[in-house]
Amino acid sequence: MAKAKKEKRPADSPSVDDSEHGATWMDRLARITEHYVPDALTTAIVMMVALAGLALVLGNTVTETVDAYYRGLWRLLAFTMQMTLMLTLSLVLAETPLFKKGVIAVSRWPRTYVQVVIGSVMVTAVIAYANWGLSIALGPLVAIHFCKQAERKGIPVDFNWIMAVLAGAGSVWQFGLSASAPLQMTSADNFLKGKTLPMPLSTTIWSPAAITLVISFLVATIVAGILLTPRRRVPISAYPESDKLAEAAITGELATHVDLRSQVTFAQKLERTSLTLWPMWIALGAWLAYHFFTKKASLDINSMITILLLSCFVFHRTVANFSGALQRVIVSVWPIIVMYHLYAGVGGLIEYTKVGTWMTDSIAPIANAYTLPFLTAAISTVVATFIPSSGGQWAIQGAVTISTAEAAGISAQRNLLALSVGDHMGNLISPFWAVVGAGIARVDFRKIFGYRLIFAAIWFVLGVLCFTFLPC
Repeated sequence: MAKAKKEKRPADSPSVDDSEHGATWMDRLARITEHYVPDALTTAIVMMVALAGLALVLGNTVTETVDAYYRGLWRLLAFTMQMTLMLTLSLVLAETPLFKKGVIAVSRWPRTYVQVVIGSVMVTAVIAYANWGLSIALGPLVAIHFCKQAERKGIPVDFNWIMAVLAGAGSVWQFGLSASAPLQMTSADNFLKGKTLPMPLSTTIWSPAAITLVISFLVATIVAGILLTPRRRVPISAYPESDKLAEAAITGELATHVDLRSQVTFAQKLERTSLTLWPMWIALGAWLAYHFFTKKASLDINSMITILLLSCFVFHRTVANFSGALQRVIVSVWPIIVMYHLYAGVGGLIEYTKVGTWMTDSIAPIANAYTLPFLTAAISTVVATFIPSSGGQWAIQGAVTISTAEAAGISAQRNLLALSVGDHMGNLISPFWAVVGAGIARVDFRKIFGYRLIFAAIWFVLGVLCFTFLPC
């Protein structure tokens, strides 16, 4: 019997070979990390045990070690609530028709795989540069809609890969308008005022080195997103929960108008009219005007949260719409509510035992103008895996970062920016933020985690090069 003629497959279509023989190193990396990387809670426990053991080895008593962990455990209560609100309100804002329609409209533009990557990366980068919370909330939704529209047009796109690509693109928030440490250091009354002068943004996030890193990293992310895409591309339709989110936005759940019929109760009418929210619009708008124009205060975490809350009220228009969106998204923020405290406890083991001093003192003999940016980035990577908070990390490492910069003969700004590189390297290689992003997209974070490591490596290498050799 004659053999059936083998159908020729287009070069851009996904491979059907999922065997180990046909797998690329990308496929193997994804499978290895999916198999061996534990979740965020397990990771926090492992780190607690390891650092507690190291503290004991370095000479701390059992009592001192336990006390250090407990001192750290609850010190981020206020900050945890701020970050919970930041992410929750960003997700609620992402549920508004304006944002959904905007993302869907842009996602319809690409006609090729290259355009899908470029478009989704640039949209995510713009959002991330504006605000980190919006980046975390909207990045997975950008991936969902771009992948859904691509599949509808027959463009082969791997959903997990695009999720990782956009997680990489979101890194630029570190040198954007919500960069924690640089914004803190612009104030003359910052917590390190006795150690260094205020740092204008022109010497930090708007320095030539930082701008070069943002541009070069986005270019590298786009190139990697195009060239390193997995051989077998699994579409978003293979993930029913993720696909359902995209379909719900496209097929009619964007409508927010509610008919106020006669049988609706008076209480329900109050919930479904924008008149009820007018007092909140006026109150929050007045406070923001007072904060920025009367007090002439700068943008901070609380004012950013107020802007997000006001935006949610304005764009959702009614209490019913706002409450419904809040109930839908709250399930995605549990890692922050619980995990911040466990990571804070691990951070206490670093700050309140000899572990922190040991980590910084170990680099002193080899630190100079050319090695310190790398060493600072490497150490802050380790710390960031324990402390998923840029502001919290700067509070712990800020004084040491400035003193080691002075000793090595480089500017405090250069070392701060190198620390920011390591901070986000830690964010990319820690399961914590991967769990948050994957939860929003309704997928298992392990399927994305291995791919994130590729962009972590690109980020680290480019960041160290920029802040070692370029002006800042």
